[in-house]
Amino acid sequence: MHFGITLSTQGWMLAVLGALLVGLNKGGLPGIGNVTVAIFAVVFPSKESVGILLPVLICADLVAVTTYRKHADWRHLWRLLPPAAVGVFLGFLLFNRMDNRQVRVSIGVILLVLTALHFLRQGWLRRAGTPAGADPLPHTRWYSTLIGLTCGVTTMLANAAGPIAQMFLLSAGLPKYAFIGTGAWFFLLINTFKIPFQIAAGGISVENLQLSLLLGICSASAAAVAPRLVKFIPQRLFEIIVWVVIVLSAVKLIF
Repeated sequence: MHFGITLSTQGWMLAVLGALLVGLNKGGLPGIGNVTVAIFAVVFPSKESVGILLPVLICADLVAVTTYRKHADWRHLWRLLPPAAVGVFLGFLLFNRMDNRQVRVSIGVILLVLTALHFLRQGWLRRAGTPAGADPLPHTRWYSTLIGLTCGVTTMLANAAGPIAQMFLLSAGLPKYAFIGTGAWFFLLINTFKIPFQIAAGGISVENLQLSLLLGICSASAAAVAPRLVKFIPQRLFEIIVWVVIVLSAVKLIF
C-alpha cells in the first residue's frame, strides 16, 4: 500500500498511539483524545495533520454513535449543529490565513476564558441558592450559538473542538451517558460535514486517505473497547476528569 507520507518506526508508533487514544476518547473515556491533535501535528506536516486525522475521528465516531445512539440529547444537538456548520465554513475561510501557532493559542485562550466564566457563574448560582444543574445559561439560544460557532471554527482549523463541546455539555448538566452520546452524534455529523471543506483545503488527498483509514481501524477498535471501562467511572469523577483535562489542554495549547 502506497502512502503520500513516509513515516519512521517512531512516527508509526506515535500515529497508532494517537489513533488508539482517539478511539478510547470517543468510546467514552474523557479527555485523552485531545492529546492526539498534538501527536498528529508532531508526526505529520501541520496543515496535513488536520486532514489526515479527520477520517480517523470519523471511524471512531461511527462506533461511538452505534454504542451510545440511544443516549443523545437532541435538544442540545439541534442548538449546536446549525451554528457549528457556519463555524466550519468560517474556519475554512481562515484555514490558510492563520498559522498553527495562532490557532492553538486562540483555542487555548477561549477554553480558559469559558472555563473561568463557568466556575464563576456556578459560584454565583450557589450563593443565590440555585439548585445544582439548574443553570439556565447553557439552555439559552445565544450561548449555544456562540459555542456552536466556536466549535465549528476550531474543529475545521485544528480538530480541536472537543474540550469546547465537552465544556458546554457538562455545564448543561447532562449525565455521563447522555454526555457521551450527545457528543458522539455531534462530532460524527460535524466531522462528516467537514470532509468536502478539507478536500478543498488540501488536507485530504487520495494517498493520505489510505493512511487515515488504516489508522481509523485502530481508532474504531479502541472505541469498541472503551464502553467496557466507562461503566466503572463514577459520575462525579467523570466530571472532574473532564474539567481537569480541559484546563490542561488549554494551557498546553497556549504554551
